[in-house]
Amino acid sequence: MYPRVAVNGVIQDLFANKALRTALFRARFLLALGLLVPLARYMHSEWWSAALGTSLFGQVIQTWCFASLVKNRELSVRGPYKLVRNPMYLGRYFLILGFVGLLESLAAIVVYTVMYYLYMFNRVKREERRLRRDYPDEFGKYCSEVNRFLPSFRRLGDPGVWFFDRGMFLENNAHWNILMTILAYAMLYVVHRAWQ
Repeated sequence: MYPRVAVNGVIQDLFANKALRTALFRARFLLALGLLVPLARYMHSEWWSAALGTSLFGQVIQTWCFASLVKNRELSVRGPYKLVRNPMYLGRYFLILGFVGLLESLAAIVVYTVMYYLYMFNRVKREERRLRRDYPDEFGKYCSEVNRFLPSFRRLGDPGVWFFDRGMFLENNAHWNILMTILAYAMLYVVHRAWQ
């Protein structure tokens, strides 16, 4: 029991390290480029359509989130946030999973899934502490009605689920996020073709 607690504490400390998070955020484009080049070399092109479809599924979820989210000004409880408390992280999981799937490696998918879950769990814990502090009554009620990670589709009939605001979409830079996904796949395709 003790080693598991110790390992979990180390992982939580790693993901809670603000300086590390800031450095990774600033270097995210260089890191992505550094991962895309070897991926283009070792990817299995027969998985291209499935990978692209998986990433686009994740991108649709993220885009819907961006068009429903008012950052740091109100508790977002519309759009995909009516189905699950953390839809953005689910969307990002599928977006990246598409790229990982190009390796045609179950081990890579399992490692990615475990690492992403640890990242997401720790990130959500920090965010939920802040939301409980900023919206004590609203957030408690919201948590009692909506699951943290697993979507519940029983609320699909609620008109608030289908919320999409173009202004929020642009304010949250969803268009740049979509463009970066398309450019990443285009780069993978071009570099992979050049190596063949």
